[in-house]
Amino acid sequence: MIRFFLVFFFLCGRFYGQHQQHVNFVESKVVIEPLPKEKAIKGTVSYTFKILSAVDSVFLDAQNIHLNEVSIDGEKTAFENNGKRLVLKKRFKKNKTYQLKIAYTTKPKQTVYFLGWDDNIRHNEQIWTQGQGKYTSHWLPSFDDMQEKVEFDVSILAEKNYEVIANGQLRSQKDSLNKTLWQYDMQKPMSSYLLAFAIGNYNKQKFISKSGVSIDNYYYPSDSLKVEPTYRYTQEIFDFLESEIGVTYPWQNYKQVPVRDFIYAGMENTGCTIFSEGYVVDSTGFVDKNYVNVNAHELAHQWFGNLVTEKDGHHHWLHEGFATYYAYMAEKKVFGNDFFYWKLWDTAQELHRMSEAGRGEALTDPKSSSLTFYEKGAWALAILRERVGEDAFQNGMKSYLTKYSFQNATIEDFLNEIKAETNTDLTEFEQSWLNSDKFPEEEAITYLKKYNESIRAFVDNEMNGNQLKNVLSGNHPHQYKIALLEKFKSTLSSEALINSAIESDLLTRQKMLQLVEDIPMESKEDIETLLGDKSYISQELALYKLWSSFSNDREKYLEVTEGVEGLPNKNVRLLWLTLAIVTESFKPESTNEYYNELVDYTDPSFSWDVRMGAFQYLAEIGLSDDALVNLIDATEHHSWQFKKYARNLTDELLQQKEYQKRIATVFKKLNQNDFRYINSKLKEE
Repeated sequence: MIRFFLVFFFLCGRFYGQHQQHVNFVESKVVIEPLPKEKAIKGTVSYTFKILSAVDSVFLDAQNIHLNEVSIDGEKTAFENNGKRLVLKKRFKKNKTYQLKIAYTTKPKQTVYFLGWDDNIRHNEQIWTQGQGKYTSHWLPSFDDMQEKVEFDVSILAEKNYEVIANGQLRSQKDSLNKTLWQYDMQKPMSSYLLAFAIGNYNKQKFISKSGVSIDNYYYPSDSLKVEPTYRYTQEIFDFLESEIGVTYPWQNYKQVPVRDFIYAGMENTGCTIFSEGYVVDSTGFVDKNYVNVNAHELAHQWFGNLVTEKDGHHHWLHEGFATYYAYMAEKKVFGNDFFYWKLWDTAQELHRMSEAGRGEALTDPKSSSLTFYEKGAWALAILRERVGEDAFQNGMKSYLTKYSFQNATIEDFLNEIKAETNTDLTEFEQSWLNSDKFPEEEAITYLKKYNESIRAFVDNEMNGNQLKNVLSGNHPHQYKIALLEKFKSTLSSEALINSAIESDLLTRQKMLQLVEDIPMESKEDIETLLGDKSYISQELALYKLWSSFSNDREKYLEVTEGVEGLPNKNVRLLWLTLAIVTESFKPESTNEYYNELVDYTDPSFSWDVRMGAFQYLAEIGLSDDALVNLIDATEHHSWQFKKYARNLTDELLQQKEYQKRIATVFKKLNQNDFRYINSKLKEE
């Protein structure tokens, strides 16, 4: 899973289920019917399992699942259900295979998310799952323990006219009245947390990899013009990873599905990545925020995490560090060497600062942060490859994946395969890069200087103002230029910053805009050209800074940018609406219309990042009662980062007597049992 949304995972995803050593669950047939109006799941699941040693009980994880019927080999059986676990009471005989069948219903409080079924927006409906960190056992009696690997075949009954996507190969679609049964088949076992499905209104783009694997890229029909930039380089990344890893893609096919309000950036469900629709961009947005890294990261997990799974959290490097490293290698292939080495430079700086502040962490510590597992983890692989050499590294990696295919492994298992290919002693590597909480900055910088000329120049060479301008206007990597701007920002005036970077590449100009505080008159025309730059972030920055610096031209700037929406989070449009509202001379007859549009963007029918942006601006200019209702709704949102923001903003507003009264008034009109946070806060006042 990609790091962008992952802090929460490490706070509440460390608890692993118990492993049943004497029982082997082999295959499962799942049939479910999501009930969107009730936000419920009705289903049956059958398991084939073999007893390895005689036992008197077998268990499955089942979170708040109502069990309608439980039978073994066709006969009802005694069981216990404590709301978290289903325990089957029976004398199970060694070497005997049993058939378990469960009929159940559940209203999952997490893991399955029903969106858009309560509004009147056509084609806005979605259902999707997120199993890692939350567990599939909230919608299916299954296994929280990653060591229990099962071949799952899933059938889903859903209303017609919706696309249903799940793990495996679609074998059939059977229509019955107003519903369709979608039957998916898996051929290899996987951990339960990787089971997933998504339901919604989708079209798809189809590729075939060099090795013959079918790749389906899903998209909303309204986003047909965004398909190419969103999925740009997908086929190249897939082919590269198969070649670089040296092991054939292990699953039947590969699918990628964008959804609204996803908890993280992406999730590597087996053969079926679900990712945030915030990465569905047009060609201009691609410059600012693209799917390439998430795409490569989640695809790399199909080997590292899905094919070979960590035994427990002490070995999480085998998932996230490996996926991060191979994603960076894919980006190196796509964007070039400078991209790769400067990315490692940036993460080395972050890791060094954390280490120097006494907050460093070991890769073997299951409580480590995402920065450690992802970035230090990627660094550890880069250094390991450097120490043992290309052949030993690639052969050892291939041997590791082959030996532990469809099994669980430890860090020691991986290192043993590397050691078998090299005479290099890895004792010091293990201590410095895996077991130590320090970041080995000196070795990291030496590595970067060895392979990248611009990093070597940045570290070793002194530079004056004239030399800086020459570099910024010259043919050098934009990462080098950005690093120089950051280094010299405190010594350059706004005019000097602008003059040095205005003729540089797009991303260097964008960095200059971020650093400039006030635009001098002499630079006004130069910055005005950036209102049309091929970057929505640059357009947003240019609009705000020009509007702030030149009050007499505010109407002109608003007219030029009136039709720009920006990134999927509507960054330009939200800023534009706010500036239009507070610019008294700009179309005063439309001020209420602009304000109402800004309030509309706080509605639950929009993605949480759009809503949060609208709330941020409204917090500055004033929230209407409708906005307060939407804010109350946001305090119970399933996205932890949006929920946290909404609760913090609510706490601030409750400190003001006027808002306190208004929130209490609108809250009385709502179903108060649905909003426990606000209820408790108002009782405190």
